[in-house]
Amino acid sequence: MITGELKGKVDRIWDHFWSNGLSNPLAVIEQISYLLFMKRLDELEEAEERKANRTGQPMARRLFNDNQQNLRWSRFKDYDSERMFETVRDEVFAFLRTLNTNKDSVYAKFMKDAVFLIPKPSVLEQVVTLLSEIPMHDRDTKGDLYEYLLGKLAQAGVNGQFRTPRHIIRMMVEMVEPKPKDVIGDPAAGTAGFLVVAGEYLLEKHPEVMMQDDLRRHFSEGMFHGGEFDPTMMRIGAMNLMMHGIEDPDLVYADSLGEESVHMRNLYTLILANPPFKGAINEAEIAKDLHATVKTKKTELLFLALFLKQLKVGGRCACIVPDGVLFGASKAHRQVRELLIDGNKLEGIVSMPSGVFKPYAGVSTAVLIFTRTDSGGTDGVWFYDMQADGFSLDDKRNEIKDNDIPDVLAKWRERDADVESDRTAKAFFVSVDEIRAQGYDLSINRYKEGVHEEVVHEDPKTILDRLIGLECEIMDDLKALRGMV
Repeated sequence: MITGELKGKVDRIWDHFWSNGLSNPLAVIEQISYLLFMKRLDELEEAEERKANRTGQPMARRLFNDNQQNLRWSRFKDYDSERMFETVRDEVFAFLRTLNTNKDSVYAKFMKDAVFLIPKPSVLEQVVTLLSEIPMHDRDTKGDLYEYLLGKLAQAGVNGQFRTPRHIIRMMVEMVEPKPKDVIGDPAAGTAGFLVVAGEYLLEKHPEVMMQDDLRRHFSEGMFHGGEFDPTMMRIGAMNLMMHGIEDPDLVYADSLGEESVHMRNLYTLILANPPFKGAINEAEIAKDLHATVKTKKTELLFLALFLKQLKVGGRCACIVPDGVLFGASKAHRQVRELLIDGNKLEGIVSMPSGVFKPYAGVSTAVLIFTRTDSGGTDGVWFYDMQADGFSLDDKRNEIKDNDIPDVLAKWRERDADVESDRTAKAFFVSVDEIRAQGYDLSINRYKEGVHEEVVHEDPKTILDRLIGLECEIMDDLKALRGMV
C-alpha cells in the first residue's frame, strides 16, 4: 500500500506541474507515464545484461545501442537538471517515437506519438528523483502508485468521467469471478481499470496464475484485451496494466463500434465494461453486423449488441448501463432487452443509486450480468436495489458507513429463486414470464413493492381539546405577566 510519505511526494510533484502551467491531469499522468516507460526499458536492458554476464552468452535483445547509452534512465537520472532536460526532450523522446519499429520493446506501439510537455528542468528533475526512489521491482507498490495517480483524475473535474469507481469495479469482478483460463475483454478500456482489478482478483484468489508456467504466460500475454479510440487513454491504460504486472496485454487503438473492429468477434470468455454513452453516433460509422442486430444509433444499445458479438458462446458479461436501457420504450430498446432475455441468459441486475458517478454525472445506472448462449435460458432475473455504496451520494462523495456492496455480493452468491420472493426486500427474483408480460421492462421499480406502515392518528376532537388547553395556559400566563407590570 502506498505510504503517506510517497503520497506527499506525488502531491508535491503534481502541484509543481500545476503551478508551472501543465494543469490538464491527463497530460500530467501521460508525462509521468512516459518517464515510467523509460525506467521500465532500462530495467529490461539491465535484466538482459545480468543474464548475459551470468551465462556468458551475448544479449538476446538490445533496446539501446552503444551510442544510445546516455538515453537510459540509469544514466540520465544523475545528470544535472539542464543536461537531463535537454537529453530527455531532444533525444529520449525521439528514441521513444521510433520504438514502434522494434518488436521487442514493450508497449512500443503506444509511444509513436509521444510529445514532451514537461515545462522546466526543475520539474523534470523532481519527477525523475521521485520515481528513482520508488521500489519499482515491487508490483504492488508500482500498482498502488499508478492507482494514486489515476485517482487524481477523479479529483480534477471533467476528466473524472474516465474512471469508474474502483469499489464498483471490484463488486462487478467479484460477481463474475474470473478464472485462470479466462480471456477477458473491455472494448471501452479507458485507463484499463476493469482489466487491472480482474488481474488483482486472480492473483488474490488464484495464486496458481503465477506458479504454473502456462498460466503465468497466459496471464501476461493472452488473458487481457482492450479497445480504446483515445490514444492518450490507451497509453495511460497500457502503463496501468504494466505497472500491475501485466506485461503484454492486447490493446487495440480502434473504435469498437466501427467496422475496423469487426474482426474482434467470438473472442472472450468474460467482458467487464463501462462504455461511454455519448448518445447517438453516425450511422455510417457503425459496424454492419451490429446495425443488423439492433437498428439504432444509440451507443448504449450498440455496446450491448457488441458485447454479445465479442463473447464466445458460454461467455459472461458484467457491464454498466444507464437506466434508460432497462425501460426505454423505443423499438430498439425493447429489441435489445428481448435479445438478452430470449436469445441469451440475463442473470442479474443491480440498480445503483444515482450519486455513484457524482460529481461528474448524476445519471442513474445499473449493472447487467448475462451469459451468451444464443439459445435463451433466462428463467428468472435476480434484482438488487442498492441504496448505498459506502460513500455519500452528493458531489463530495465522502466515505460513510452505509454500504450495500457486501450484501450485494452475499445475496448474489446465495441467490435462490425459490427463496427470494419477497418484493419488499432489497434482493428478489422476477420470473421471465412476468417480465415478458410487462413488455420486457427491466426497471426495478416495475417489480419492487414498498413497505407500507400503518399510521394511527389521534381523534381530531382530542387534538382540538389539547390545543384549547394550551391556549388557556398561555392566556393565564399573559394575565399573570400583565399583573406584574
